[in-house]
Amino acid sequence: MRRRSFVGSVIATAVLSGSAARAWAQGNALASWNDGPAKQSIVDFVTRTTTVGGPDWVPVPERIATFDNDGTLWTEKPFYFQLMFAMDRVKTMAASHPDWRTQEPFRSVLEGDHEKLAAQGEKALLEIVAATHAGATTEDFRKTVLRWMATARHPRFNRPYTELVYQPMIELLTYLRAHGYKTFIVSGGGVEFMRPWTEAIYGIPPEQVVGSSIVTKYEMLAPDKPVLTKEAKVEFVDDGPGKPAGINRFIGRRPVLAFGNSDGDQQMLEWTAAGEGPRFMGLVHHTDAAREYAYDRSSSVGRLDKAWDEAVRRKWLVVDMKSDWKVVYSFELK
Repeated sequence: MRRRSFVGSVIATAVLSGSAARAWAQGNALASWNDGPAKQSIVDFVTRTTTVGGPDWVPVPERIATFDNDGTLWTEKPFYFQLMFAMDRVKTMAASHPDWRTQEPFRSVLEGDHEKLAAQGEKALLEIVAATHAGATTEDFRKTVLRWMATARHPRFNRPYTELVYQPMIELLTYLRAHGYKTFIVSGGGVEFMRPWTEAIYGIPPEQVVGSSIVTKYEMLAPDKPVLTKEAKVEFVDDGPGKPAGINRFIGRRPVLAFGNSDGDQQMLEWTAAGEGPRFMGLVHHTDAAREYAYDRSSSVGRLDKAWDEAVRRKWLVVDMKSDWKVVYSFELK
C-alpha cells in the first residue's frame, strides 16, 4: 500500500458514518491482526457494547476510547520522537545560546551523548522542550513541526516518523469509529507537537488530542493581529496520574476502552476499569526486535513493569506484538 493511499484511506474512513462505516469495518476489520484471543477479545467487546438491546450495550455518547501515543500508536525508540525533534531544535538554536555547551541537558544533546541524556529522565526532556519551544507563536510552532515531520528520518528505518505508525492500531481506531466510538489520544507528549498531524495520520482531529502543555500567553503582535506565544514554563504533564486528570479536564467522560503500552499508562487504565458497565483495558507489549523493538521492564523509554503486573493480575489484554500482529507498519504491505 503506497503512503498516499494509506493516508487517504485513513481520512476517507474518518468521514464514513452510519451503515456505510459499519459495513466497511466489518469487511476490513483488524486485517493486520492475527486470529487469536487478542483479536477476538476486541471484536467480542465491540460487538457486545454496540448491540442494541444487549446487556452490555453502551449508548453512543458514552463510547469513549482513549489511546496513548508513544509506543501505542507509533514507535518510541530509540527516543520519544518529540525529544528527537527538540534535540534537532537545540542544535539549530545553539549558536544563540552559547551557555548550552556547558549546561545540562543541552550539553549532552550537543555532544550526542544519548545515554547520558536518557539517564537524566523526564525532567531533562521537559527542560529541553520548554527551552526550544519558548518564544514561538503557536502557528509558527505548528509550521516548524510540519516541516520537521516532512524532512526528518528515523535513524534505524530511514523513513519519515509518520510512517512508523502501527498498522494494526490504525485499523483498531477505524474499527472503533465505525461502531460509534469516539477516539482520543491521551499522551505524555506535547499536545501542540501532535495536533498538526494526528488527523491526517490517525483520523483523530486536534480537539480530540490530550497531551502535556506549555504555558501560552495571549498578546497583540500588531494591530488586529493577536497571537498565542509559548513560554518556557510547563503547564500540565499528561502522564501517569496526570492522564486521568487530563481525561476529566479535557474529555469529561470516563473511557469505556483504553490502550497504552507502559507504566505511564497504568493510571489511565485503572481509571477506565473503575467505571460501571463493560470496560476494556489493553497494553501493547513490544516483543518484536526484528520488525520493531523488544523491551519492557528495564527500558528507560516506555518501561512496562508495574502496569504489566497489574494487567496480568486483573486480566487486562496484553497484545504481543510479535505473535498478535501480522504486520507492524503499513510499508510492510508494499
